[in-house]
Amino acid sequence: MGSAFFRSWLDAHVNLERGVGRPAQVARAEAPTLARMIELTTLMGSPQLDVPTVHVTGTNGKTSTSRMIASLLRAEGFKVGTYTSPNLERLNDRMTIDGEDIRDDQLDELLRTVHMVEPHLSEAPSYFEILTAAALYWFSDEAVDVAVIEVGLGGTWDATNVVDGDVVVITNVALDHMEYLGPTRELIAAEKAGIITPMSALVLGETDAELSEIFLARSPQSCVLRNRDFGVKANRLAVGGRLVDLASPLASYDDVFVSLHGAHQGDNAAVALAAAEAFHGEAFSDEVVREAFGSATSPGRLEVVARQPLVILDGAHNVAGALSLRAALGEDFIPAPRTMILGLLREKDPREMLEALGLDDVQLLVLCAPPSPRALDPQTIANAALGMGFPEDRIEISDSISEAIGFALLETPEDGQVIVTGSLYLVGAARGSAAFSKARGAAE
Repeated sequence: MGSAFFRSWLDAHVNLERGVGRPAQVARAEAPTLARMIELTTLMGSPQLDVPTVHVTGTNGKTSTSRMIASLLRAEGFKVGTYTSPNLERLNDRMTIDGEDIRDDQLDELLRTVHMVEPHLSEAPSYFEILTAAALYWFSDEAVDVAVIEVGLGGTWDATNVVDGDVVVITNVALDHMEYLGPTRELIAAEKAGIITPMSALVLGETDAELSEIFLARSPQSCVLRNRDFGVKANRLAVGGRLVDLASPLASYDDVFVSLHGAHQGDNAAVALAAAEAFHGEAFSDEVVREAFGSATSPGRLEVVARQPLVILDGAHNVAGALSLRAALGEDFIPAPRTMILGLLREKDPREMLEALGLDDVQLLVLCAPPSPRALDPQTIANAALGMGFPEDRIEISDSISEAIGFALLETPEDGQVIVTGSLYLVGAARGSAAFSKARGAAE
């Protein structure tokens, strides 16, 4: 049995990311459970017990923060595994050790292992549970010093919550995935707080005092709070990123270059520094901090991938993320004629997203469906834009991301901007688009 078999086997499982299937407990109207994940990892030898972990949740910034935590610990000399989701271009994107994606043959062997275990389970695992168990097994087998694990959704009932995080990170709390987590920030916070244990060192990036109480009620072993114990003292625009002054519980670092766009990445850097420091147990040298943040990457997050015209990919998929994108475009980039390629998933309110993104600076709105069964009909987004007074003759609906990119590059002047946003699935497809690669090569 080869790679194609195991990928097809994986794809046949319930996959909430793509809206394929329904979990059995939902169909039976039962409470959510970690029983499948616990049973699966137990049969695989409980690999999560072998590796110290930094467990990261929050509404926005989880992936960027996770990658910066990993970068700091790697620069300090730790062997670091990182598990994030969803992937952008390839499944392998989700699992890395020391910044290198898992190889195809390694991933196939991990899937083979889960495939062998599955007949002994009382209930079939989901797509995400399989990948999470595979990542934990890989990190254990490769004897990493620490694994940075990003929560997929929420916290309490997320498959990653079989780990007991030595350090638990909450980036922030905003309204998103309300169909799963609840309609209020308080309910969402309670779900995210579920990854905190009495043995955890908590790094809390959320600053709302009422929400903070929800996290502190979980009685972590220790806690550091943004704007009390750590934070950003200064956050300035720099060529290719941000120049920040950071304060951690143990040290201060001034004029640190963060090679990511957007003021919010300075905030993520502060959380990452506090989290990595909590794991390390001591302050980092100035050299380690500068190396880690100066080389930080976060694909698909305000990522500049071409020039003439400038092409920026950003997976902003909720209102808070859209507002951050809008702020970054206004501060980090020179004003220019702007084309926006936008695609949303059906759970999103198109008018709310358009208002957050802002249409005042958009000369051309190109709409297409992300490559997901959960995609929202682009015409629905067009109708929302029309209802906001956006001119019909400046709206184009494309059948694919390749077609959208080709049209946008043709219609956007060389001194203009093309922004691809609204969904990580759309951004991932844009990164891998043949039409985009060809156009990018010509531009370079």
